[in-house]
Order: sequence, then C-alpha cells, then structure tokens
Amino acid sequence: MLRSPGVLTSSFLLGLVSLIGATTLPARPAAAQSTLFKRPSTQPSTDALHAAAVGGRTSIPYGWLDFCHRRPKECKVPALPAANLKLTAQNLHTLNRINQKANRAIKPVSNYEHWGTTMDHWDYPVDGKGDCKIYALYKRKLLMEAGFPRQALLMTVVRDLNNEGHTILTVKTDKGDLVLDNLVDEIRPWNATGYYFLKRQSQQNPNIWISINQRGGTPKT
Repeated sequence: MLRSPGVLTSSFLLGLVSLIGATTLPARPAAAQSTLFKRPSTQPSTDALHAAAVGGRTSIPYGWLDFCHRRPKECKVPALPAANLKLTAQNLHTLNRINQKANRAIKPVSNYEHWGTTMDHWDYPVDGKGDCKIYALYKRKLLMEAGFPRQALLMTVVRDLNNEGHTILTVKTDKGDLVLDNLVDEIRPWNATGYYFLKRQSQQNPNIWISINQRGGTPKT
C-alpha cells in the first residue's frame, strides 16, 4: 500500500502517554519544553492499549520468502525467547522519530511500477523508493540498529480501510501492541487502526508466521 499524501502526525502521542500513565515526552517541534501528562486515576492505565490475540501457525507471505532467498543473512537467525519492548518515554520518542524518518525518506511507488512485477517484492529502500513492505522492513531494520529487540518488531499483514492488502510493523510492548504505518505518521495502538489483521511474524522466529484474523478496533485520527 502506498503512502497517502497529506496525512500528518496528530496528537496521538499525547493520548498514548495518558494511557500508559504519568511520564515525560519530548514536546513536538513547535513546543518549547516537555510537559508532564497524567491520565485520570478513575480508569485503568491500559484499558485502550493491549495485545492482539493470535492463533496458530499460518502460511508465510511470498514476499518474505523471496526476501529471505535474496538476503539469506537477514533470515538465517536463531530462535529467541519472546520479548516485549518496555514502553518508556524515551523508547516511545525513538519509535516516533524512526517512524517519521522512514515515512519521509522513501518515495511511494507501487510494487509493479517499482519492480515491474505483480508478485510481492520485499526489500530495503536501496533506491529510496517503495511501497508499504519497504517502509515496514526499513523501520524494523532501523529499530534493531537502535537496540530494540528483534522479537518485538514484527512484520504484519492486514487489510486496510479500503479492504486492500497492506503491510505494517507491529511493535510488541509491555503495554500492548503498537503499529508503525506508512499511511499515518502517528504511532497507534493496533486496535485504533480499523484494519483487519491477518497474520504476523512469530516473536520467537521471524520465519514462522501466526494468524490473527481480527479487526483492529475503530480507526482514530
């Protein structure tokens, strides 16, 4: 799925901080300083942010198999125990920075226009262009280079709001599942996307894919 022009970052990070409790975030560029936000104590801090329920093993996307064939070192990795990212203010800031960096660094082009094939072609943005798979893989790469655990960075296949195939990056955190998306600059909980989640990588082994098959709530912008 190509990136939609004109979609800008909203105030989601402010809302997310209020969901996970009192913390400090670097302010948006227009602000002069960081601000402390607190969620009212009358509601649980994680009532709108949780992990998606998953099923059993399912088919591996062709694009991932092809990616692994061309870049075997990226996929010949050991299985590891599942690990979630601790959702600190600093880690959330890094997620936001890398998400926006990738969204701005890649020129959106369709798979066919880019590679001349209707078969899914997953890769890094070697020429600065690509569709949703290229964005998601690049974010995964940058976050691993930033020290985030591989087990928390999961390529995920969904149906978007137009019921078209789309690929995003799920970030497993100790507060729930977040989504990094090339169609929206903000980082959202999986259940605030409105997407229909089909499958994603296993936390233990990126070459094993597991089913999800559930709607990710109501889209919030």
